[in-house]
Amino acid sequence: MALSCGLSSINASLTSLGMKPQRPEVCRLRSRWRSPNAAVTQDFHLPMHSFEIKNRTSVDDIKCLRLITAIKTPYLPDGRFDLEAYDALMNMQIANGAEGVIVGGTTGEGQLMTWDEHIMLIGHTVNCFGTKIKVIGNVGSNSTREAIHATEQGFAVGMHAALHINPYYGKTSMQGLFLHFQSVLSMGPTIIYNVPSRTGQDIPPSVIQEIMPNPNFAGVKECMGNERIKGYADKGIMIWSGNDDQCHDSRWGFGAAGVISVASNLVPGLMHSLMFGGLNPSLNSKLMPLFEWLFREPNPIGLNTALAQLGVVRPIFRLPYFPLPLESREEFVRIVKDIGREHFVGEKDVRVLEDDEFSLLSRY
Repeated sequence: MALSCGLSSINASLTSLGMKPQRPEVCRLRSRWRSPNAAVTQDFHLPMHSFEIKNRTSVDDIKCLRLITAIKTPYLPDGRFDLEAYDALMNMQIANGAEGVIVGGTTGEGQLMTWDEHIMLIGHTVNCFGTKIKVIGNVGSNSTREAIHATEQGFAVGMHAALHINPYYGKTSMQGLFLHFQSVLSMGPTIIYNVPSRTGQDIPPSVIQEIMPNPNFAGVKECMGNERIKGYADKGIMIWSGNDDQCHDSRWGFGAAGVISVASNLVPGLMHSLMFGGLNPSLNSKLMPLFEWLFREPNPIGLNTALAQLGVVRPIFRLPYFPLPLESREEFVRIVKDIGREHFVGEKDVRVLEDDEFSLLSRY
């Protein structure tokens, strides 16, 4: 009787070669499937280990930052980066006391970039400004594989630290969150970014406390409010507020190190005063109308509109972002006049742009 594994034909071949035939039970044993060890091996990824990385910085250098700007990415009419406008905006940040920038974050529209664009902009920022300001590249992804690859590339082109968000949309378990962050932390100083309103999933303190012993963990950009910030600060975890409207109280009342700010694109000098000048409730109150206006629609819609009306960037939007309506554009001009045009970036007069002055790009 023929065996399912083809024993007769195998034995005929072995005999013709002068080899010993196989017994049926041996054939059956060897036909059983076994799970490969690699399928359950953790930490299979071998990260870069180079001390020759350009502009390498320490975790402590990142922890001491107080004002970090989530920098805007300007565009040319064909949708490419407007590097001239970008460099001018960077110089304004440096001149007004910003200590670090997030490149290609939510504010910089990293989600609308190809990875080539993303890494190029990080490299350009390091090359032009890396000796004057800390460059933190947003290299996060909801794919661990992509996050690892982008982090390697970011550090290879010289970024000083990485910003990593938790896996969004698909989400994952708490153990999955921990392993995702562990996979990227091995490569250099890293800030974890928690913004459940965008990702759909909170990074709870239990996960952060598991990550905390890693020597490359710099801290958390936290958007869940001041009570969460105080809880971390009490445990010695470095925290930056992710909310401009709460950052003054976070800094001076709840133990935050500082802020990762959208508004500092517009008023870097005033945000510097808010982070370095001690308690200043009058200045904080003065800026509240600007903060409220900026986030009335999802960021960076307000910022893009504001910078265009200040003449700092061209009024060009990559879709799906769309400028604020006329009444909001008029309101912004009033806010600028109330705070003082001299406190805002740029040298042109602020003006209300008309609808037909904006360009909307769906392909670029």
